[in-house]
Amino acid sequence: MARFDAYNSECLLFSFKDGLLARLAHDLKLQVERFSIEVDESTKSIQATFDPSSISVVCARADGRDDPSTLSKGDKKKIYDNVSKDVLHVRKFPEIRFESSKVVERGDGFSVEGTLHLHGKSRSLQATVRPDAGRWRTEVRLHQPDYGIKPYTAALGALKVKPDVLVRISVPRES
Repeated sequence: MARFDAYNSECLLFSFKDGLLARLAHDLKLQVERFSIEVDESTKSIQATFDPSSISVVCARADGRDDPSTLSKGDKKKIYDNVSKDVLHVRKFPEIRFESSKVVERGDGFSVEGTLHLHGKSRSLQATVRPDAGRWRTEVRLHQPDYGIKPYTAALGALKVKPDVLVRISVPRES
């Protein structure tokens, strides 16, 4: 069984600004710092857990590129507090889990189907895993309201985060 975590793999989240005051906000790149992904090749199954309290702010993004100088340490702390307390409610929902139900080889990658348990809701999820520079990589868009998550808003809704968050996972490719 192959096991992946933050020491050899990466789980990134990308959120996108919206609203009348969007020009005052930032698209964000966040990182999950504690997670575990187990892949059982004999049963073709994947089990993963993610600690939402370990999500940290990496940087702001501008025009699809990292902009590491934009956010201060205080800005990052405020964003972390908003995400953990007001958006994900990590005290009430301390774990995010994924369990595959079907993993099928497709070309040089895999098609994965399963269930994502997030914020007290369980929803079917499909993803395509592809090779990328010696690693396996997948990206999925999560629609926060599907999981009972109200996207962050401020300034009476004039400043908000779009409801879709992009999740990118990358693990080493086994030889």
